[in-house]
Amino acid sequence: MATTLTRTDFNFPGQTAVYHGKVRDVYTIDDSIMVMVATDRISAFDVILPEGIPYKGQMLNQIAAQFLDATADVVPNWKLAVPDPMVTVGYKCEGCRVEMIIRGYLTGSAWREYAAGSREICGVKLPDGMRENERFPEPIITPTTKAEAGHDENISKEEIIAQGIVSKDDYELMEKYTRELFAIGTRMAAEKGLILVDTKYEFGKLADKVILIDEIHTPDSSRYFYAEGYQERFEAGEPQRQLSKEFVRQWLMDNGFMGKAGQEAPEMTPEVCESISNRYIELYEHITGRKFVKAPEDHLADRIARNVLDCLDNLKR
Repeated sequence: MATTLTRTDFNFPGQTAVYHGKVRDVYTIDDSIMVMVATDRISAFDVILPEGIPYKGQMLNQIAAQFLDATADVVPNWKLAVPDPMVTVGYKCEGCRVEMIIRGYLTGSAWREYAAGSREICGVKLPDGMRENERFPEPIITPTTKAEAGHDENISKEEIIAQGIVSKDDYELMEKYTRELFAIGTRMAAEKGLILVDTKYEFGKLADKVILIDEIHTPDSSRYFYAEGYQERFEAGEPQRQLSKEFVRQWLMDNGFMGKAGQEAPEMTPEVCESISNRYIELYEHITGRKFVKAPEDHLADRIARNVLDCLDNLKR
């Protein structure tokens, strides 16, 4: 199996902080620049799984960079440069403690809640009689709070504003940006024969201005169906052909794991990791329209350090 990067421990000049997330490691430089390393770690049910997935970090980083560039004229974002296949460098922002999840179809965790009898998600009322993978008349926004550890929690717009997590004006702007980004992502997916089913966006403040941060429209944050055959499968009550992390969640559930206390993740053999990697490559090539070119995997950390140092030097000039 190819070499994977599951842990980083860089010490860049001017480094003032480091944050190790579930998938990304973020280094703060001079309290103004962020170096975001997309590792090969994979998480599901808010749990980091025990093995890395070959080339996953590269795929996520390159998909996100393409979509950040494609949407920058509509929604301002944090990106400055992509100095390495696994790294994006951008402005340091004060992150908003809310993830904006937008859903175009009733599927995944939303469907599981609906099937269990719930008719409301994050304050959004849902009608009776909906079926799995059915399209909503209009996309719905179901935000969650950003948890430092453990599971993110569903929360309504009204609760967010009442608790002062985000101001009313900022939330409404985030809501507007979320719908605009989803519309662009939907259009770009349709051009490639895909349906953008649901996704999430994160926002931050830069000089008191709301901007898009982190990544967008990758298989870690988004779910895609194949457009061809969607209606036929829906009418027949058959599972949709999809490109997302849901197949990883399904594999875990089939093996008795849902991230609950006392549960252990099943063994991830090299064959399992390779198959997950191949599914990520499939999505990369479908959504970008480009052949995936595997970056050299030897001495990954050294390569990243060298490329980031060159980038930081250039930014100071």
